[in-house]
Amino acid sequence: MRSLHVQRYVFAGLLTIIPVWLTWIVFKSIFSMLSEVNLPWITALVNAYPKTLGHLHQEWLLSLLAFAITLGLLYIIGFAASRVLGQRVLALFEKLIEHIPIAHSIYGGAKKLMAMLQSKPSGMQRVVLIDFPSPELKTLGFVTRVFHDADGVELAAVYVPTTPNPTGGYLEIVPVDRLTATDWSFDQAMAFILSVGATSPDRVSFALGRKKSP
Repeated sequence: MRSLHVQRYVFAGLLTIIPVWLTWIVFKSIFSMLSEVNLPWITALVNAYPKTLGHLHQEWLLSLLAFAITLGLLYIIGFAASRVLGQRVLALFEKLIEHIPIAHSIYGGAKKLMAMLQSKPSGMQRVVLIDFPSPELKTLGFVTRVFHDADGVELAAVYVPTTPNPTGGYLEIVPVDRLTATDWSFDQAMAFILSVGATSPDRVSFALGRKKSP
């Protein structure tokens, strides 16, 4: 009886801590990515003025400060980009990028991806299921582009993110008739991925060929 009692509460503890742990993993990943943007120059600034800023020379405090500054900069950039002057500056930057071949390809591709994820392709749902990693299994993916091969077969480029960190994943080229459409929104799909399937709508079309209207 004591053994069953211990097992029950250990299991209850696991059920309680796993959501917290997954949340921490995602937050830590985002925090690290944003703080690393400004961390080098903040560290250099603290090292250059040890008498004035020496009390800030703690790793966690430097990371927190860099994270806060990055959020502030993102806010300023977003605010400026929505104004005429900011749009003109952005246009000048894009013209400059056009003269740098590799940078132009990366920037242009990333910009198109962000625009695509905010809208769905013509006549097709953005969130789909594909046969991956085997025909008997399906995984969630995002259609980023629809095109045709030399024989006129309609194909879709589908990004398959990993879980719980969706910044990594796979790019699959799938015939459109092999896609299983869903009625999930982008936000619902991201919540599903980040929560490792714990958060999702109650229904999803699993059978091939059940296509939802756009």
